[in-house]
Amino acid sequence: MNERYSRGGSPVVSMDDITKIFPGVKALDRVRLDLIPGEVTALVGENGAGKSTTVKILTGIYTPDGGTIRIDGEPVTFATPNDAARAGITAIHQETVLFDELSVAENIFIGHAPRTPWGLIDRSAMHRAAHDLIEEIGAPFSTRTLLRDLGIANRHLVAIARALSVDARVVIMDEPTAALSHKEIEELYALVETLKAQGKAILFISHKFDEIFRIADRYTVFRDGAFVGDGRIADIDENALVQMMVGRSVEQIFPTRAPAPDSSETVLTVEGYSHPTEFADIGFDLKRGEILGFYGLVGAGRSEFMQALFGITKPSAGTCRIEGAECTIRSPADAVDYGIVYVPEDRGKQGAVIGLPIFQNITLPSLGRTSKSGFLRLAEEFALAREYSQRLDLRAAALDQDVGTLSGGNQQKVVIAKWLATQPKVIILDEPTKGIDIGSKAAVHEFMAELAAQGLSVIMVSSEIPEVIGMADRVIVMRDGRIAAEVTGDDLTPETLVRHAAGITETPQLQEA
Repeated sequence: MNERYSRGGSPVVSMDDITKIFPGVKALDRVRLDLIPGEVTALVGENGAGKSTTVKILTGIYTPDGGTIRIDGEPVTFATPNDAARAGITAIHQETVLFDELSVAENIFIGHAPRTPWGLIDRSAMHRAAHDLIEEIGAPFSTRTLLRDLGIANRHLVAIARALSVDARVVIMDEPTAALSHKEIEELYALVETLKAQGKAILFISHKFDEIFRIADRYTVFRDGAFVGDGRIADIDENALVQMMVGRSVEQIFPTRAPAPDSSETVLTVEGYSHPTEFADIGFDLKRGEILGFYGLVGAGRSEFMQALFGITKPSAGTCRIEGAECTIRSPADAVDYGIVYVPEDRGKQGAVIGLPIFQNITLPSLGRTSKSGFLRLAEEFALAREYSQRLDLRAAALDQDVGTLSGGNQQKVVIAKWLATQPKVIILDEPTKGIDIGSKAAVHEFMAELAAQGLSVIMVSSEIPEVIGMADRVIVMRDGRIAAEVTGDDLTPETLVRHAAGITETPQLQEA
């Protein structure tokens, strides 16, 4: 037996020396990957490491420019996604395409429904087969339920049932827990164990190390499109895995920085900000060079308030002042004019303009600086985009590259660069490191600290307690649309934040021995 497989079974899928080249960039450079029946293999790497390209090659969306894919040791070629599906490879993406107006059974079997001898869809057979699948995975809904009536977690189960309906031997899970609650994540873990017991080979992609060490049996690490190493998850720890990912030790994710001085000038004052349904009576001061954290549970109203402050929605009451002067914000354009910019949580839909090149994304709010007499000056657009892309260490082949082809972390950098180019006084970062890897997180944190040191005032909305504690000078905790507490200094602990966010007011009593 090949030494590569000596510690496990023979792979159902092997990728050897796979290379993929796009114009100006080598996305994959002779990478390899093995998927073993009955085991979970975690594919680990920073944004831009080549994980998504690998999944697209495995599922027949891309054709490799070099290397070999083998199924049970035999070379295969996937010209289309249907070829990969027929070989038993299926993927469950973070945002799997499903159809709201169709039933569960119709979503599961769309494109390969059982047929009658006359070529019509055999709906009775389809519902029977769908019932068996959802019963197998423990789904708590009927096959006749319309998809629009299901929540996010149950939609994931429909996607998994659809994957199993093609008798998949390999199941690819790409960030499957991104939108799930803790309970739903536990249920997904149980389902993964069921799939393992059935002999499925599972490729698991996640940025969350607790998930990787919880359910993975094996790991494979890519860095900058190249294979770095693989092995059993039991034989490695988190620090070593991070070092393989980023090529350096990331022992301290959060940079050391001096807090904003008490005497620092107040840049933004908010008083009595309210909305009829989302939040009420929000008020605070923000100092120059300060990072002010906003923490809260889902539904606390943090993002809704930030969107109102940026002029996306209209508050019912409240005032704000910039450097002492009252400002009226009726639109995002007003906010930008006053020096307030907002980097949204959903960078793909609300932040970057997919389809436009990087340089146009960066210069879009600053066209007044790059035009003369109503005409855009391309050289100045490129100069402005180059300045801010270099400041954020943007990884791209060229500034005219479509922003949609970038990794999540680099898209985030483009959105931040776009707003920094307007030379703001206040920048609102809503979940700035959501969905990006640990190396990119460290880079974003370093840059946030640099911005604050340069005198920019930062509002950071985050659901990650280590990030809030590691980066913020003060933290405002929101609950049910209101400010529950302001926490600073020695009181800034995970326990304090969670208690205020959850509305737990009693101090726990220590039990006597």
